[in-house]
Amino acid sequence: MDTSYDPAQLRTFLAVAQTLSFTQAARRLGIRQSTVSQHVRRLEEAAGRQLFARDTHRVDLTEDGEAMLGFARTILRAHERAAAFFAGTRLRGRLRFGASEDFVLTRLPEILESFRRDHPEVELELTVELSGTLHRQLEAGRLDLVLAKRRTGDTHGELVWQDALDWIGAPQLRIDPERPVPLIVFPPPGITRARALEVLEEHGRAWRIACTSTSLSALVAAARAGLGVMVHSRGLIPPGLVPVPARAGLPEPGGVDFVLLHGDRRGAAQEAADALAAAILAGGDRLHRGGGG
Repeated sequence: MDTSYDPAQLRTFLAVAQTLSFTQAARRLGIRQSTVSQHVRRLEEAAGRQLFARDTHRVDLTEDGEAMLGFARTILRAHERAAAFFAGTRLRGRLRFGASEDFVLTRLPEILESFRRDHPEVELELTVELSGTLHRQLEAGRLDLVLAKRRTGDTHGELVWQDALDWIGAPQLRIDPERPVPLIVFPPPGITRARALEVLEEHGRAWRIACTSTSLSALVAAARAGLGVMVHSRGLIPPGLVPVPARAGLPEPGGVDFVLLHGDRRGAAQEAADALAAAILAGGDRLHRGGGG
């Protein structure tokens, strides 16, 4: 059987796989939700397999859908490299990219390595900071592209994926309900810090700061040592840490969005930023599917 896969349908598939939402995928791609459904249906027909298990409340990848992720990324990358080669275009210039601390333990370096291999004449400058700090640097014109958190419900930025927040800590940690909750947090303006303090104060739970650092690695080390608990993205839980059991009585911290935000520079910087953004969106599932390894 001679089967071909349409790049437009593959891009739609990736958008749905990363957001687990037909509505969010349509918003990201700037197309109608009916078009998203049509692309997914036609791709499933071409593959002869169901790629998503879906009902009125939830969308999940099937086992075949998980397999399609790798193939889709490979096909789209080859398609884009061929298009660039025959168009005779090579990206150049300086690209100032900011990534939040959340990604230091993920596979983002693989995406950046692939981007540098495909675009060797782009001078990539990486800044790793807290999400709130990156937002401010972007607004000040010191960055061209940012990958960071935003609060669920905010609308700025291009959604990469949504995730729930969890309280996490060492497996042996026990929280005494009669004592202040020991917190491991980023300093202000950390988004997870703000969320942790908000929900504890809303529910009348006392708290104390057990550890603060701008380094995720330092916070993870403190949590592994049993110094306290931290609020963290469910899809990015580092090895050696686990969600705090519900019996601890900690209030639900809610959710968080991970987004791409573009700066105001034009010309070569914008073209390079667009190319890196496309690479991150194409490989975004790798950032949180087993990304804590």
